[in-house]
Amino acid sequence: MAQPRGVRRGLPLLAALVVAGCGETPLATALSGARPLAVAAAPIAGPVLRVAGASRPLTFALVQEQGDWRLWRAGGGAALATQGPRIVATAGLGPGLAATRHEGTDPLADPRTLRTGPATSRRSIDLRGAGDDPAGMRFGVALTCELTTAPDVGWLVVTERCAGPGLAFENRFVAEAATGQVRRSRQWIGDIVLEVEGP
Repeated sequence: MAQPRGVRRGLPLLAALVVAGCGETPLATALSGARPLAVAAAPIAGPVLRVAGASRPLTFALVQEQGDWRLWRAGGGAALATQGPRIVATAGLGPGLAATRHEGTDPLADPRTLRTGPATSRRSIDLRGAGDDPAGMRFGVALTCELTTAPDVGWLVVTERCAGPGLAFENRFVAEAATGQVRRSRQWIGDIVLEVEGP
């Protein structure tokens, strides 16, 4: 039986996150926040994410890319996984987002489609507690989110309001009106909210 389109789109990310839990792979090391024993290769020259909201401002360099999925590293063992403009997993930033699974297509894949009206999306997330203690993990937290947009002189400002069991938060994404490319965002990742600029 053919898999639904949303499941097919999520397979590369799911596979990457599963591989991250399988021993000593570069992705596992990056998402665990652990420092590798050997000296790691230099990050790929190119895009960076400038991030505020953590204990200090951080610049994340792109180290791996597959389709719209990207892995970013910063100093001190911090790492982000993104899918399109959305942060889907973190490491080295304290308690927070460990994994994200979307149902169907993420409306942020092209924010310009939101000009015709609000969209609803569903996803489930895993949350990591303090100190990576398994007892503090929450798996499969179901979220329902409503996304709306407002034009702002050459930009689209997308507001995403999400709610789930014991959770309610708001994200904001600023995209170029002409291309739909997200350039800035404010994203909830658990205990903190990150302000992201780039790439």
